[in-house]
Amino acid sequence: MLEIDGTYGEGGGQILRSALTLALVTGRAFHLRQIRAGRAKPGLRPQHLQAVQAAASIGQATVRGDELDSQDLVFEPGRVRPGHYEFDIGTAGAASLVLQTLLVPLALDSGSSAVRIIGGTHVPWSPCFHYLDRHWCRYLEQMGFKLNLKLVRAGFYPPGGGCIEAEVSRTQTLHPQDWSERGRLLDIELLSAAANLPEHVIERQRDQAQLRLARLQVPLSVSTQRWEARSPGSLLLV
Repeated sequence: MLEIDGTYGEGGGQILRSALTLALVTGRAFHLRQIRAGRAKPGLRPQHLQAVQAAASIGQATVRGDELDSQDLVFEPGRVRPGHYEFDIGTAGAASLVLQTLLVPLALDSGSSAVRIIGGTHVPWSPCFHYLDRHWCRYLEQMGFKLNLKLVRAGFYPPGGGCIEAEVSRTQTLHPQDWSERGRLLDIELLSAAANLPEHVIERQRDQAQLRLARLQVPLSVSTQRWEARSPGSLLLV
């Protein structure tokens, strides 16, 4: 069993999520100690606990230490099963991070899957839904992964209640990529969106971003959206 020290690096939740993903892909068990020791509230919070339980569900894993505030976890994966899954974090915890934990193992398995996750979709200290959809997934697609993400309902802090869905097709061939050089800026996509806020909020965000990005002198495509959500919130995505 692989022993992992949770204080490594920033001592946050990414060590946990990466360990879960790699355990499901490789079939190798791990023991993670001092979980999130570098955070003000160490141990498993609702989002991290849901990631553990979701990974255990798709991977038929045996788990010890899967409870709130636990700083010690043993995860012994079984075989990943494709299927239809739904997970509810129960708070505004980042749904994107739970989904990110599951997508690669499901894509590398023998069939197609559908995943629905309820929680926070645009919350502090976490990549939002649109980061996964417009950035992370685009890189995975270049490698050969076939993923389709959908924002059903936005979820902001504090109530959460957002919903994201993912369709995952089996990935049969992976293509190696070299991203060691950034390349030049070709164009910019700008999205200004809000829920339960006046229209002028969306317009102000859009106008200020356009004004500041104009100096880059590259093509700029702009879109605006109004979302359904349980609480007010806004997004400016570049």
